[in-house]
Amino acid sequence: MAVYTDVGEEELGEFLAGYELGALLSFKGIAEGVENTNYLLHSTAGYFILTLYEKRVAPADLPFFLGLMGHLASRGINCPQPVKTKAGTALGELSGRPAAIFTFLEGVSVRRPSVFHCEALGRALAGLHLAGRDYKLHRRNALALDGWRALADSAGARADSVTPGLAAIVADELSHLSRNWPNELPRGVIHADLFPDNVFFLADELSGLIDFYFACDDILAYDLAICLNAWCFEPDGSYNVTKGKSLLSGYVAVRAMSGEELFSLPLLARGAALRFLLTRLVDWLDVPAGALVRPKDPLEYLKKLRFHQRIGHARDYGLAA
Repeated sequence: MAVYTDVGEEELGEFLAGYELGALLSFKGIAEGVENTNYLLHSTAGYFILTLYEKRVAPADLPFFLGLMGHLASRGINCPQPVKTKAGTALGELSGRPAAIFTFLEGVSVRRPSVFHCEALGRALAGLHLAGRDYKLHRRNALALDGWRALADSAGARADSVTPGLAAIVADELSHLSRNWPNELPRGVIHADLFPDNVFFLADELSGLIDFYFACDDILAYDLAICLNAWCFEPDGSYNVTKGKSLLSGYVAVRAMSGEELFSLPLLARGAALRFLLTRLVDWLDVPAGALVRPKDPLEYLKKLRFHQRIGHARDYGLAA
């Protein structure tokens, strides 16, 4: 359960006294998520999400995240909005952690995305990229190439305990990406973690995007490559080209892509696969003995990486000519 910090009712009541949210009726921890502590609040003013930021989120980055959500919402992107206190601030402290309250989004995430879900996601991602063009704050992507090297160094030879030869595979791929990474492609604000559990649907409509705590400035098409990895592979590891076509066609219907972006998509998809392979690998190797949380399997992304290494053109992902 992703509640790392327990909050008592009396302590919470003192915190909520700084807001215009009415009387607290109930609150409960939310099991989903792995980075922060989240509670669902029910007050006489409605439902809200309380987030306590744990150690993996740098306090210095919080103004970027909170400001971005407000910026995107003002441009029509349905995402949680920070609720300001009576004093006009969006960030406070609770139980020794930075904390904020957000508006509640209706909807549920989907475990097995359909072709329809992929097309809607593509449109929403392109809309996010366009809406973020004039956002004034900036944040470096800590999980870009330099971050991947640091993760690979952290895993080191221990990677071979997960599967033989993995350390060499990672080293070779890092070398290839370092030589060929397309740094001159269009850049802007990206979500960087838009997995199905961070996208809500209500009936037949995409109702909102959540969890912006990896958002940063980076290559826009790299964000699309992350989504291809997260949305278009089946549980058996096979790539679903119909889902890929839907996601890509939804994206380009809203934001046109340059020839250079399309040419680089297979390389970007390799980078996205390596990024999640490495973060999962380090979590897998460093999980404490007896921990209740089972880390995600890094080999899922090794299979995806091997698939992308065989791809020669964006049309192989399903993009129409």
